Amino acid sequence: MKTVQDYIRTIPDFPHEGIMFRDVTTLFNDPRGFRMAIDQLLHPYAGQPIDKVVGLEARGFILGGAIAHQLSLGFVPIRKKGKLPGKTIEQDYTLEYGQATMEVHDDALQPGEKILLVDDLLATGGTAEAGIKLIERMGAEVIGCAFVIDLPELGGRKRLEAMGMDVHALCAFDGA
Repeated sequence: MKTVQDYIRTIPDFPHEGIMFRDVTTLFNDPRGFRMAIDQLLHPYAGQPIDKVVGLEARGFILGGAIAHQLSLGFVPIRKKGKLPGKTIEQDYTLEYGQATMEVHDDALQPGEKILLVDDLLATGGTAEAGIKLIERMGAEVIGCAFVIDLPELGGRKRLEAMGMDVHALCAFDGA
């Protein structure tokens, strides 16, 4: 029987030499694999009160949208700066190669709402941390962070857990 990890393709030397890129498009392309991933991402949060699902750009939109649909909840995108049309709040964060900014509409979340944060990959945790900070600045509470892939050597899980976050990942790969 296949696992979620079996559906993920590895592409060597992308986007730079020495990087082993974990490609989830092969997972999304397979109906059984995609369904399995959505079901397994949801499982730890069954029965917990969740008001909205938040997805991080861009593959987090695909996963988060499917999870929100499955739970009959609203979906909120957190995007790169300059991509949302309404009034936003923003959060800077550090990447391996510089600085970036994430944004969310300033009316997307309400104080006290319980949020499930979703993305495809947890590496250093910088993007997820920026998303969490945006959610918390709006007065909402992150009840969990769900990822398809964890790259443990890059420390993202430890970073998020140090913030008090519950982190769930379907599989892990060694290396970057």
